[in-house]
Order: sequence, then C-alpha cells, then structure tokens
Amino acid sequence: MGRVSRRESDILPSAGFGGLRVEKLVYVVWKPMASTVEAFRDVLLEDCAGLLQDSGAQRLAVSVADEHVHYARGRVITHTEDPIAGVVCFWLGTHLDRAPAEEVIRRVTSRCAGYLVLESVPLENTSCRAPLGERTPGVNTIGFLEKPERLTYEQWLELWQGQHTRVAIETQSTFLYVQNAVVRSVTEGAPPWVAIVEEGFPREALTDPKVFYDAGDSAAKLAENRRRMIESCRRFIDFDRLESHVFSQYVISE
Repeated sequence: MGRVSRRESDILPSAGFGGLRVEKLVYVVWKPMASTVEAFRDVLLEDCAGLLQDSGAQRLAVSVADEHVHYARGRVITHTEDPIAGVVCFWLGTHLDRAPAEEVIRRVTSRCAGYLVLESVPLENTSCRAPLGERTPGVNTIGFLEKPERLTYEQWLELWQGQHTRVAIETQSTFLYVQNAVVRSVTEGAPPWVAIVEEGFPREALTDPKVFYDAGDSAAKLAENRRRMIESCRRFIDFDRLESHVFSQYVISE
C-alpha cells in the first residue's frame, strides 16, 4: 500500500469506528436444549464475551431472552419450533477475519446464523443506558425480515428506510432504533433475512399499548399511531414470515 496523502488521511477516520474501516456482524443464536436461558445468558456474558474481544470483536453487544423478559413472551412472533435464544453483534476490521469469533459462538450454541450487515442508527440510545456489561433498562425487540416477493429489493428498501423510518420513530416509545440491512449471510443455511431491526422500548411498553405507541392518556392518539404503524408495516413486511423476539440487551464494549 502506498503512502497515504494528507487529504486521504483526513478522510479515513470518518470511514468507520475509531478511524478504522470496520464491518458489523450479527450472529443469531440458538441455545443447547439442555441449557436454561439464564445459564445460556451467563455463558455468553461471562465466557464468550471475553473470548470474542480477544478475537478482535469491537462494539460488542449481546441480546438474550433471559428471565427479565419472560413477562413479554406473548409479544414474540415466531414461525419456528426452535425459538431464537439471542443475538450477538460486534464489529471487526474485516468480516474475512471472523473465523475465531465464529468458533467461540459455535462452541456454546446448538446453531448460529451469521450475517454481514450495513448498520444505520436513526435513533441512538442516549437516555436508557447502563454501565458496560450490565443490562440495558427496558427491553430490546429484534425483528428479522424477509423481502416480500411482490417487491423488488429497491422498492422494499425505499419503503422500509426511505418511508417507514420516520413513522416508526413518531408512533412508538422507542429509545433506540437500529436498522441492519443484510449484505449477505456468512454461515451456511442461514435464514433468508434481508434486515435485522433492533428497537429499545421501556419495560411497560410490552404490556401497555398506550406506552408502546407513545400515546400518553389519549385513546385517539393510540388509535392513530397504531393505524399509521400497521399500515406502514404492511407495505414492506410479509407477516407470515416475520420473526420478532424480545430480549434483554447487554452492551459489553463501545
């Protein structure tokens, strides 16, 4: 590689995290049948997190369906007999160096599906934070989307990011909204998802529709926000193939 000019060096720091060119990986994980969700959570946080960081993982976050979100099981949407147990997100300088991190994940899971994604953060969490390694207040809902056959990819992307983003923020009580557009899967047999969507909600949102739809005490605002949200989702989501899960989020490193 030739020497970087002053102009080029000025540009490079804005290309990624900490002045590095980095890529985000998302691993969807299933727990071993013999393990409880709490034990699985502890393995991910106490054993895997350090090993993942040793393998080069940056900005590591673990979301898992532990005891803190059992109350919201009724809000889970799934079409599989083996429910998703968690999601591990991290960044590497290049996804080509993912093998050591992926091996760490494979050793403690019954199955994993990995994706290289392009992250967009329309709403950053600035209000519901916790010390690194501790549970983020509220709940982390993660949706896994397939593209409806009726839409081209360009049409789908415009409906989702170009039009739905504003509706989602205006009609819900989210404190975090992360859109991960899937570039490609990096593990064999991964489900054909085109997007993985992370949203942070107050705990009460999953049991109180007025909180979920940020309606205050207004029945009229609840009805209007719900209508806008559902109509917008119907335009780009095939609900027969939607997976939506409720997790606790633990941010390990930033």
